[in-house]
Amino acid sequence: MTAVKDKLVRFTKSVNWIPETIRDGRMGNFVENVIDWAVTRERYWGTPFPVWVCPDCGKVHVMGSKAELKAMSPDCPEDIELHKPYIDQVTVLCPQCGGRMKRESVVMDCWFDSGSMPFAQWHYPFENKEKFQRRYPADFISEAIDQTRGWFYTLLAIATLLFDEAPFKNCVVLGLVCDKDGKKMSKHLGNVVNPFDVLDAQGADAVRWYFYTGSSPWLPSRFSGDAVSEYQRKFMGTLWNTYAFYILYADIDEFDPTKHELRRENLSFMDRWVLSRMQTLVKTVDADLSALKITEAGRELQSFVDELSNWYVRRCRNRYWGSEMTADKEAAYMTLYTVLKELTLISAPFVPFMAESIYQNMVRRVEKDAPLSVHLCDFPAADETLIDADLEKNMEEVLSIVTLGRAARNNAAMKIRQPLAAMYVQGEPLSEGYGTIIAEELNVKAVSFVSDASGFISYAVKPQLRTLGPKYGKLLGAIRSKMAEPGAGDEIVNAIKADGKYCFETGGQVVELTEADVLVTAVKKEGLVSETDGQVTVVLDTNLTPELIELGFVRELTSKLQTMRKEAGFEVADHIRIGYAGSDKVKAVFEKYAQDIAADTLADAVSGDLSGYEKDWDINGEAVRLSVERV
Repeated sequence: MTAVKDKLVRFTKSVNWIPETIRDGRMGNFVENVIDWAVTRERYWGTPFPVWVCPDCGKVHVMGSKAELKAMSPDCPEDIELHKPYIDQVTVLCPQCGGRMKRESVVMDCWFDSGSMPFAQWHYPFENKEKFQRRYPADFISEAIDQTRGWFYTLLAIATLLFDEAPFKNCVVLGLVCDKDGKKMSKHLGNVVNPFDVLDAQGADAVRWYFYTGSSPWLPSRFSGDAVSEYQRKFMGTLWNTYAFYILYADIDEFDPTKHELRRENLSFMDRWVLSRMQTLVKTVDADLSALKITEAGRELQSFVDELSNWYVRRCRNRYWGSEMTADKEAAYMTLYTVLKELTLISAPFVPFMAESIYQNMVRRVEKDAPLSVHLCDFPAADETLIDADLEKNMEEVLSIVTLGRAARNNAAMKIRQPLAAMYVQGEPLSEGYGTIIAEELNVKAVSFVSDASGFISYAVKPQLRTLGPKYGKLLGAIRSKMAEPGAGDEIVNAIKADGKYCFETGGQVVELTEADVLVTAVKKEGLVSETDGQVTVVLDTNLTPELIELGFVRELTSKLQTMRKEAGFEVADHIRIGYAGSDKVKAVFEKYAQDIAADTLADAVSGDLSGYEKDWDINGEAVRLSVERV
């Protein structure tokens, strides 16, 4: 092998190694320091060394085929078994002296068999020449990192000698599977995970999904049944629940997508967003898979499924509730069916069994001419006409603002069911439609975009000792006292924002503070709470008026009634009667908002008469007894 070292190095560099550090690192270093390969072993089992030697004249002959062996041997059986001990009984007539040649008794290194696999599997060059040439070199191979000096090398070595090229174009190098603590699995340590136990408990799709998305393929993975379950829940569970939601309501309405169309003129704001996001996902996953970026593709899928379930479906849920098949309801059904169908197609390589189950029940059940299996479908191509990059960018900003708003509510211990008067957002202004979504999602009456939210935020500052100590030393006490004065934090922060510095005099010396000299903390103003991430700041007005408190009480009542529907075992389409008993305040709220409560809970009647399933509640300090009864 040392004679072809330069070729080995060149062919190694021609391969797309993932990660690319393997090329110049572990694999590159190995071929740079290659030594000759002793291809024989003194073993019993193995591929016999095809070399016959004449004991009389020393002639050495390498046998090239079974036909050649039979032609040169006077005692080779027609059905010769080409393994020991049978092959050792076959002699060959020496072409030089006529003596009887005997086979060298050694066998080939088993890695020679592995390295010969690309052509040996086709019995090339004796047959299947076209099949072999169409498949060689391989587009892609994958094995664990220890194979850099095993299979990867022997493939490369034999291909270099026989075909003068690299035997594969791309190679994904896998890390080793460790236990949940990152330790190598060992029977001695008792930390070996039986894969069949996990396959039985969580399923093959879940195991596959864990390895695709848990970490980059080349990194060691911390494997356990609990880890598999967690990844299964986040993606597979969410996707299945979204699919189940569609099936549930489609069955109730006997909705057949083949009898309807995706009419773009009827699509809502959210419909257009999720369809655009779906097409962008198709492009992204296709590009990632083409570049063998399996983990990136899987994580994009997971991110989309989370947005589909927890953003699109959750926000559009009430569109499926009406009894009439309106244009808006048709658009909601067709949008969700279209997205789920494409999602099934692009997830099939990752979770083949679950994708097949969804495809058979959702697609094949209505599309009679659809391919028999999801795995016989073409991978989808993105419909560029549905992609709206600005819409996706703005919705991403909306999601970011909503996330900050939820965090602000949590910090203020303010439930999402309690309406608030106003929210102020410092960031790129969005159109009114996006503001409406933010307001509905965070349960606020108004959302305003402002250029500067500093007026809503108060600041506390402390000295950065690392920078101020060397500059002012014994003045640090005075500086700390200055920063602790009422209003000093706002004054210092605003001055640094405006001029880049804040100056004051103490002990007869001028002190100059810059951004690096102060530690800034946002302080909650009375009745206001804020959250900041990057360039976006949100401020919630948490002051509650009697009207807002009343509306929060209505939301709590609705939530409790929905819980009771589930506890009573009602179906989602069941209509109910609501009964209530409580204080004058409770009665007044029900009388004022009965219509709203009924609309949100599928109630045909709301009265002060209790019947059916009853339960006592404490809602914001008010004792309430509620009842629900199926109509």
